[in-house]
Amino acid sequence: MNFLGSDPFWRSPLYLDEDIQIKKLLLTHDPDGRCLDSELLLRAIQYIILYSEVPLTPLVSDLQFDAMAISDESNIEATISQEPLGHVIYKISLQMRCKWPGEDDLHMRTMFLFDLLGKYKWDAKMVIVLAAFATNYGEFWLLRELCPRNPLAVSIAMLKQLPNDLSTLKPRFKALNFLIKNMVDVTKCIIKFEGLPLSHVELDKEVDVTKSNIYVSAYWVTRSALACSSLISDLIAMKPENLDSTIIATWELLSLVCRSSSIWSHLRQQVDLCHEQIERKMCQKLLELFKESPINNQEVLHMLFASMDDLPLKDCSSQEKLGVSELENKVVVLLISKPELLPIEELLFLVQQTYDHPLNKNYKGNYEIVWFPISYSDTWTDAEVRCFNFFSNYMPWYSIRQPWLHSSAVVNSMKQAWNYKGEPLMVVLDSRGMVTNSNAIDTVISWGVWAYPFSASIEEQLWEEQNWTMQLLIDNIDPLLASWVEEDRDLCIYGSENQEWIQEFISKMKEIKSTGVQLEMVYVGNRNRPDDHVRNILASIAEEKLTGSLSFTTTQFFWLRLESMRRSKLRLRKTADNDHILDEVSALLDFSDSGWAVIGKGSSTDILQLQGKELMQCLNLFSQWGNNVAKLGFSGAIRSALEPSSLPGPCSHSTVIPYAEGLIEGTVICEKCKRPMKKFIVYE
Repeated sequence: MNFLGSDPFWRSPLYLDEDIQIKKLLLTHDPDGRCLDSELLLRAIQYIILYSEVPLTPLVSDLQFDAMAISDESNIEATISQEPLGHVIYKISLQMRCKWPGEDDLHMRTMFLFDLLGKYKWDAKMVIVLAAFATNYGEFWLLRELCPRNPLAVSIAMLKQLPNDLSTLKPRFKALNFLIKNMVDVTKCIIKFEGLPLSHVELDKEVDVTKSNIYVSAYWVTRSALACSSLISDLIAMKPENLDSTIIATWELLSLVCRSSSIWSHLRQQVDLCHEQIERKMCQKLLELFKESPINNQEVLHMLFASMDDLPLKDCSSQEKLGVSELENKVVVLLISKPELLPIEELLFLVQQTYDHPLNKNYKGNYEIVWFPISYSDTWTDAEVRCFNFFSNYMPWYSIRQPWLHSSAVVNSMKQAWNYKGEPLMVVLDSRGMVTNSNAIDTVISWGVWAYPFSASIEEQLWEEQNWTMQLLIDNIDPLLASWVEEDRDLCIYGSENQEWIQEFISKMKEIKSTGVQLEMVYVGNRNRPDDHVRNILASIAEEKLTGSLSFTTTQFFWLRLESMRRSKLRLRKTADNDHILDEVSALLDFSDSGWAVIGKGSSTDILQLQGKELMQCLNLFSQWGNNVAKLGFSGAIRSALEPSSLPGPCSHSTVIPYAEGLIEGTVICEKCKRPMKKFIVYE
């Protein structure tokens, strides 16, 4: 295998014994773990090259936008070891621009650059070399573009004696652009190979072959960058009549273009082959791990977070880099989503139900949420990187630190194992790394940290222990509502889009309350109405102090939780016919916009749902049933009026309510005769 060719012009010591020269390259290679986001830095380099090839003036605004995007997004390390990245790039660019006495040999200069970059990995070496060249190349074209209209640029160009007319050099610059494109393509292959999780699976001999190709490719990218820099430097004081040197330089560049094209083509095939093997083996290994019973979660998590970096995670609240060991013996909840994460109201509610939940302090340190964003495509866009950086800087949980560097094998395995198709998932791994819930997002939104450790069995258990009560309906979405439920007050929550109906309903309820009925009323908006309409109604109620109301955000939380409750029940294969809670939740979600109310109190199962017309008819007959409120409670009195007993005499129906700590005594309405039941105490 010989990528070096036999052109007389390119004869150098490297042609005489390729293996010896590879060994010399490896002697310069002594990486010390310095981290550099090569892919993101290469993106910045490509912007420079792109805008150096086109007229500057029409594209200034776009260039500024993209430059800001790179600056805002960048997770490129500001310092590497004790040496700032900018200083490293400047040092290399200086070596590329200057030919010191006795250093005319391109091969010797190439090897000298490898000596300077010995502490970096191969992908980092390449992007630093390209960055150094791009700064020289970009400065040259920036000066050229500014010259006609900027006196400072004209003066600098004059001092450098740059030629005024570059038309005779078009063939040379065309060859230069081809060569730069090939250098970038080869570097992309090297970055892709360096990003493969080679430590997690064993490959065939292809890895050794590919590594040899990487070494040779790195040499020629560096040598080509030096040749391109020399071309720019040689333009200083170049005389227009020196046509022969221009032709020779163009052929030299074209020779490098042919060589780099051959190198890229072969390297791409080798890297793709390694990638396919790794993806196949990692998918198989991950799927097997999900089925096994590991001793702890470290092996599974190391596979899931396989990355170029030993610190693949970050604490979003502190921006601290973290290793997988931080999750040892903890329940890990993988929040898998698009880079945009969740709609803002869902995101805020998820935070409220976890890190802001009153019970979270009891479980702090026992579990961690780790955000694992997945791009729409194989390549992350600038917009996706910006979204990730924004959300990962403000959320209270952990996240993947550089998701664009993550192994596609892992991403594809997750999609396959958990049927991820773009909708957010919360996959729960217990402290041993076993998957205990393939999607707990509705569990977490419905129950918050009550559902810890968020397994599917806990979800089912929680539902089995619940009755349809105001306590279940309200939960902890609002502190005031929660206190009313805890105090066992009669509570009416209502909603409508019709402001006239709301005014009529409130007026009637105020009339009823004036008789001494103790009842708290809260408007919770409407599920299907536009935001502005609900906001206007909330503002009107608050301004006139008609009843209590929630904030607009809290009304959204209320409906989000109801939707999650329904999905949770449906996931457990419940139906409205065989599950009372699902029936009631579905009825609430499907209520019309004309008006409705839910009336009940605390943990009582006597909870009543009525829609607009029926509700108003019943309230207008308050004089006929109002005397029962003291004995039956408000909801019980309404129920007795709506569902009078069909039994003329005494009813023999009985029911047993098991004692539980914190159980609040109250009136129980008979399911058959709709009359209050007499209480007896039974000891076992």
